[in-house]
Amino acid sequence: MDWTALWLSLRLAAWTVVILLPVSVLVGRFLAYRRFRGKGLVEALVMLPLVLPPTVFGFYLLLAFGRNSPIGAFWQEVFGHPLVFSFQGLVVASVIFNLPFAIQPAQRGFEAVAVELREAAQCCGMSPLTALWKVELPLAWPGLLTAMVLTFAHTLGEFGIVLMVGGSIPGETRSIAIAIYDRVQALDDQGAATMSAVLVGV
Repeated sequence: MDWTALWLSLRLAAWTVVILLPVSVLVGRFLAYRRFRGKGLVEALVMLPLVLPPTVFGFYLLLAFGRNSPIGAFWQEVFGHPLVFSFQGLVVASVIFNLPFAIQPAQRGFEAVAVELREAAQCCGMSPLTALWKVELPLAWPGLLTAMVLTFAHTLGEFGIVLMVGGSIPGETRSIAIAIYDRVQALDDQGAATMSAVLVGV
């Protein structure tokens, strides 16, 4: 067991959940309660990471975060190191790729809150923030919990995005999924070498 890779994956998943929790609350609540022109397009854009294969999506993120891109150049200028092939780059890519896993369940959770309850909170003089904290979040928590569990589990098992954006740098970007893949590939190479030796001997 590569404990360093496992710890890195746990850190990556934890940071992704911490960042996406408030995002899922804000965006999920907005999409659940508001009706506006182009809402379907916004929801489709949120779900886009589920449509593209992870390696393809990771390739586009690699281009977007590279040194020659505005984002990559800005990051290089501010922090002094490239965004790609770094843990920070993995966090940003993971947050983007897990948007549908965080926002959609949260949206469904807020949609389950009855309109009458929100109206009653307003009639009682609650501010929107107080109503969110005392009325909506306690009722929408199953959706939020589902969002966080899905995000954490999906981040732990993600392979394509991590490989494209982060590569396999031990202690920096080598996640547990990459470590398992490297181990299996090493076993395959060993098996192929053994088979070749046997065939040569025959």
